[in-house]
Amino acid sequence: MTGIVYRSTGSWYEVKGTDGEFYSCRIKGKFRLSGIKSTNPVAVGDKVDFEIEKKGDEEIGIINLIHDRENYIVRKSVNLSKQTHIIAANVDQVFLLITLNNPPTFTSFIDRVLLTAEAYQIPAVLVFNKIDTYNDDQDQVSIDPETGEELLTMTELDEVRYLMSLYKSIGYECIAISAETGKNIEKIKEKMLDKTSMFAGHSGAGKSTLANAVQPGLDLKTKKISDQHSQGQHTTTFAQMFDLDFGARLIDTPGIKGFGVVDMEKEEIGGYFPEIAERQQDCKFHNCLHMEEPKCAIKEGVENGEIHLSRYESYVQIVKGDEDNYRQDKHAIT
Repeated sequence: MTGIVYRSTGSWYEVKGTDGEFYSCRIKGKFRLSGIKSTNPVAVGDKVDFEIEKKGDEEIGIINLIHDRENYIVRKSVNLSKQTHIIAANVDQVFLLITLNNPPTFTSFIDRVLLTAEAYQIPAVLVFNKIDTYNDDQDQVSIDPETGEELLTMTELDEVRYLMSLYKSIGYECIAISAETGKNIEKIKEKMLDKTSMFAGHSGAGKSTLANAVQPGLDLKTKKISDQHSQGQHTTTFAQMFDLDFGARLIDTPGIKGFGVVDMEKEEIGGYFPEIAERQQDCKFHNCLHMEEPKCAIKEGVENGEIHLSRYESYVQIVKGDEDNYRQDKHAIT
């Protein structure tokens, strides 16, 4: 029988067969030895063939074939740096939830997720959540430590507007929402219609709250942010797909702290930054890495403001393979 993987718990997979029934399945050992350098050879969203075996009174599905994937979202495994972790497969679009604080989402993290989505041709939508919690007090001022002059401080909403403007200028769709109050939830639902969508982001960014908002009654567990470190607490342990009442599929994923980029040569990384890809043919050298080379169109683009500095810094970090320190980088505009 053929089916689609709806839930992965590491060794067991919940598969929905063509008959509409769900089956608990395992994989044969040979999949673990077939050269797949992944901590999870089978991912949520995978199309698989399986057969039913009886063990006493139990019926267990045995997966014997994984169909070719149209695409997948992959990152470096947290504990095994030489292996990868496939977050989800056969995805029509990814919604990346972004929060300014509680927890903070840095542009370096956003850019890594977008890079991976671009590499596998998966449309990405940036969802700025908790928009109802940000201040818009225009009277805030700070003092320049060097000159003593008063400086107008950007409000939290100003910063969100700036980030949305930044990514819109590159070509990414941005939606400001409040999963808590329901603001712009209908826009999210409209984009999800007839598609398999993945929610991604840090723990605490509101993925489960958004899932409950688009599908009341789903009852995914949510937790408050830890006051001590402003970090989200993991509520989703395993990736899981749901059939939604309004004609959509949702893949809810565990919160991601870091996003290591895998399976990319240095020379191809620029091609997955749209603003770099459209200018790099103007570089003097065809194999320009846009770092130390002279007459580089990308560095010129950064200098004249055509390419945002934060995006270029993300690009450089990825090319250098700096996987340890990128989460410590400052926000784009602080």
